[in-house]
Parts: sequence; structure tokens; C-alpha cells
Amino acid sequence: MAKKRNSPIRQLMSPGKILIPIGIGLAIVAYFIFSDYNEQKEALSTISWTWKSTMWFAVALIMVALRDVGYMIRIRILTDNKLNWRQAFDVIMLWEFASSITPSVVGGSGVAIFIVNRENVPLGRSTAVVMITAFLDELFYVLMVPLVLLIVGLDNLFPLSMQKEFFGYMLGAREIFIVGYVFILMLLSAIWLGIFRFPKAARSLLLKLFSLGFLERWRKGAEETGNDLVITSAELRLKPFSFWWKAFVATFLSWTARFWVVNFLILSFTMIDLSLLDHFLIYARQLVMWVILLISPTPGGSGIAEVAFSGFLQEFIAPAGLAISIGVIWRLISYYPYLLMGAIILPRWIQRVYLGRKLITFKKPES
Repeated sequence: MAKKRNSPIRQLMSPGKILIPIGIGLAIVAYFIFSDYNEQKEALSTISWTWKSTMWFAVALIMVALRDVGYMIRIRILTDNKLNWRQAFDVIMLWEFASSITPSVVGGSGVAIFIVNRENVPLGRSTAVVMITAFLDELFYVLMVPLVLLIVGLDNLFPLSMQKEFFGYMLGAREIFIVGYVFILMLLSAIWLGIFRFPKAARSLLLKLFSLGFLERWRKGAEETGNDLVITSAELRLKPFSFWWKAFVATFLSWTARFWVVNFLILSFTMIDLSLLDHFLIYARQLVMWVILLISPTPGGSGIAEVAFSGFLQEFIAPAGLAISIGVIWRLISYYPYLLMGAIILPRWIQRVYLGRKLITFKKPES
């Protein structure tokens, strides 16, 4: 019997893909809670919920929504509004879902190409659109990291608790960050060369790859994709400055809203009066956290995100034991909802793009 081909959608529908990140996250949280249960219990007892707490928590939820709105605006800009708002919403939710269940925060890009393509965007253009979103994301980091270094300084970005000595050498968050930042620079350069500078060379490389024996049967599709990529590249290079400015502003809006979720959550629970510089440092340290998560081996950064949150942001939270609890709430409102949304949206999206009709309900036959 012929073996069924594992399509990206079939992989997304695997229950294990959802359970693994949940299991890793819960295991890490359980370890931190029960390793110092009394401190956690005492910290939680100090919470005094006020109307201000409610207000800041509501603003944090608004930031979660604003992040996705920014992504929807950007995908519509990059596809020349070929996606309507419903399609843009489905694409972003499924993209986030894929990123949540695959290793590293860019793990969902391959699935995203497939999803955008199924929304009647040619495969070459879908590939270019997804690559350009990655380009804009990496450009945000490349520009913001030097800015925050200039304002807060290198030493303030990395807490001492995140640095450990091994065999006489200091290794930790700083070294992982440097590796991640170099990776971002390489990725940014590769996308720029492939999309904007040498698209024909990228097409040739693609064709050579699909000339290999076990890939040759897909060569025709690869040729069409390569041609679409060259055409899309030519179109993009003719785009006015306003096109790129709007796309980058949407990118900046999305990432800033993503980071501000944490700022407003801390305002909801903390007993410390934080200055404007403190808030900027919280923002800056999240830049470092996300560079580290970029090369995370776990699905959606599960486990590593929780550890990083406590290590990087604990000094802004009082009592310190609340850091774990706030970190859990952060993940509950900014990560786990995409697992649920993806599981809900995916079957209906499949129904829409493959069958092109509404879900069918069957009535019981009359007796």
C-alpha cells in the first residue's frame, strides 16, 4: 500500500503537536512552583487587586489583540489587499498556531507559505510574502537592538543570574543572544539577496535542488514557483517607499504591542513604582528574550520562555516570587490561546479552502 504523504495541514492536525508544548510548559511551571512552594504561596497572598489592576490587565489583553491586528494589516499590505479581513485573520491565527507547535519562533514559516498559497496567492508570491514578513521582523530586531544598547547599555540587558561560569568562562544569556543576533543578520542578508538582489540565482538554486533524483518529480512545480518568485521580486522592487513604510510600521506596531503585554501585566500585579526607564528596560530585555527564543529547540519556546521571563524580569516584580505567576499568566494570554484558536479555526479553514462551502449539518430522517 502506498504511504500517505505528510502534508503541512496533516501535521498541524496531529493532537500530539498541541499536547507536547502544553506538557513542556506545565512541567517547567510545576517544577518552579513546587521547588519553592512556600515562597510562591506567600507571594500570591500579597496580591491586592484594585480597579487599576483591572484596567492594566485589560490594556494587556488589548495589546494581545493589537499585535494580531498589526500582523493582519501587514499581510494585507504585502499581498496588495488580495486577502480580505476574514482571510487575513485565518492566515495569522493558523500561522501563530503553527509557530506555537514547532521549534523556534520562526518554525511556522513553511506552513505559512502553504496557508497563504491556499488563499489563492501563487506559490512563488506566497513564498516571497512569507520571506518578506521574516525580513521585516528581522529588520526590526537589527534596528532596535543597537538602539536599546545605546540607551540602557550592554551590562543592564543581561541579569547576572542569567550568566554562569563554566571551566573559567562566563556562558549564558549574553552568549546565546550573540549567536541569535548573528543568525538574524545572516537570515536578513539571505532574504535580501534572494528576494531583492539575485532572484534569478535563487530560482536557479531551487531548480538545481529539485533536479536531485528523489525530488525530481516536483521539478515542474519548483520551476513555476521560481518563475513566480522572479516576477514577484520585480514587482516588489518597483513598490514606492510608502508601501515599505506602511509594512514596517505595522511590524513595529505588532512587536511593540507584543512586548507591552508584559509591561502592563507587571503594572497589574507589581508593588514597585516603575519609572519610564524601568519600562524601557523591560521592553529591551524582551528583545533579548525573543532573540534567544528564536533558536529555541522546544515547540513555541515552551519551557524556555517561562525560565527566561523569570530570569530577565524578576527584579521588576515584588515580591520576587510573583515572577513565576506573572510569567504563567503571560503565557496563558499570549501563547496558549493560539493553540485553542488554531484547533477551532483549522477544520473550518480546511472546509472553506478545499470544499468552498459551509459546514454541512445532517438532520435525522423523519420516521
